[in-house]
Amino acid sequence: DLRMSAERVVILDAGAQYGKVIDRRVRELAVDCDLLPLDTPASKLTEYRALIISGGPQSVYDVDAPKYDKEIFNLGVPVLGICYGMQLMSYEHGGKVERKTRREDGTFKVILETGCKLFEGLGEETEVLLTHGDSLASLPEGFRVVGRSGEIWAAIECVDRQFYGVQFHPEVDLSTDGTAMLKNFLYGVAKLSGDFTMASREHLAIEYIQQRVGDKKVLVLVSGGVDSSVCAALVAKAVGVERVIALHIDHGFMRKDESALVVHALQHLGLHIEVLDASEAFAKATTSIDGKTTLPLEDATAPEVKRKIIGDTFMIVTQDMCTKKGLKAEDVYLAQGTLRPDLIESASALISSNAAVIKTHHNDTQLVRQLRDEGRIIEPLRDYHKDEVRELGVDLGLPPHLVWRQPFPGPGLAIRTLCADAPYETARRDQVEKELQAACAAHPELKLCPALLPVRTVGVQGDGRSYSYLAALSMEQSPDAFWPALVSIAREIPCHVHEVNRVIFVLGAPITETPRVITPTYLRKEPLEQLREAD
Repeated sequence: DLRMSAERVVILDAGAQYGKVIDRRVRELAVDCDLLPLDTPASKLTEYRALIISGGPQSVYDVDAPKYDKEIFNLGVPVLGICYGMQLMSYEHGGKVERKTRREDGTFKVILETGCKLFEGLGEETEVLLTHGDSLASLPEGFRVVGRSGEIWAAIECVDRQFYGVQFHPEVDLSTDGTAMLKNFLYGVAKLSGDFTMASREHLAIEYIQQRVGDKKVLVLVSGGVDSSVCAALVAKAVGVERVIALHIDHGFMRKDESALVVHALQHLGLHIEVLDASEAFAKATTSIDGKTTLPLEDATAPEVKRKIIGDTFMIVTQDMCTKKGLKAEDVYLAQGTLRPDLIESASALISSNAAVIKTHHNDTQLVRQLRDEGRIIEPLRDYHKDEVRELGVDLGLPPHLVWRQPFPGPGLAIRTLCADAPYETARRDQVEKELQAACAAHPELKLCPALLPVRTVGVQGDGRSYSYLAALSMEQSPDAFWPALVSIAREIPCHVHEVNRVIFVLGAPITETPRVITPTYLRKEPLEQLREAD
């Protein structure tokens, strides 16, 4: 155990998509921490100096709400409840939580009370990320409100017990003073000194690879993105380039000239990289979901189905290649550049037993999880976030244009292409459109032309996945002088119109008639080539 700090805090995970981000922020503040399930018994938490309870997608009054040990509130240590964690803290001590008609999903101003240790050194107001449908309706005895967003109680405290709760997410960049609040909790409330230092992250990752691999070879899947490229460079440094088989699978959904750029970038590190054109195999590929065989990828429209087909086909193509090369499974480890956010969004048990699935990542499908359980996969970056991987890539000597490029998903243009075979319309479609029009009518000075488009997009609302309507705004005049107001409206709409999870602005002539038909779109040559050129 390379962690020598005696000052540790624990993050109890209620299913938050941001659980690992909280962990990362705490580590950045030089405080050691562990991320454990919410139902961890209090008896196992006695060595921690403070508790942080994360957000989550459920309601405290749900019959299937995450279980917890009530004694966690009697450990005599400071507690910070974030979003769901604040509601749980209040609910457990006699407060009331209820669902409001208005959601808050986006950045909002919060007015702060003076004299609260959590906000020491901050101004009278701050901007934060709020994502919730439930809110506090009454406070437990001994608590007071210390932050307000309109009529919403955004922060509470009980000084005597050192309990603090925030309805927003201080761990994300969108919360302007979030890091300062976490620092105030850790240093000002919990009285920690920030003595956590860890041996080089690179050294730990190399040691992990060497211990797992021994004298065997390593097959590295290189997609062309930052993560897999850094993984390949790290594995090569750990075991030597002669024991690395670098494979780039061209699934037919790459960016323009992507494969050639990948080969060039890794060759200068001394890695020989093999390119396999598997575009036809991917186009015709299917997989099994809940016991049923999917349509071929080229005919699939649902984002989750496309992701699962691609992830499983990556593994099948790789295994076929190993067989053709005479490589035995017991002699080769598979390395991939899985990051913490990948596992969080896929609701992997490696991170959280409570998190909702936002999107299945191609490196965390059911088949990948099976291979992982069999001990055949190594993932040296699975405790890293994107910015940490970039820093590691620089240290390993990767070219800057590869390290700092715009993130691109492993499934590539297959995910960037919005596929549909019929217009998306629900029974509430007309009502949703009226709600959208009403939200825009509240700003008559802009003369907006709103339209509820007949397509669906994937989003995150209240720590859970949503797959719902896309709203479009347009206007007669140039939008150049109105962007702040338009951004504000775009934030408001999902709060009032819950079935809308994304708002776009359409440049050019205003939309005078809402489209009710679509062009059926699949993963075929014409739309892929159009998007490849646009990208």
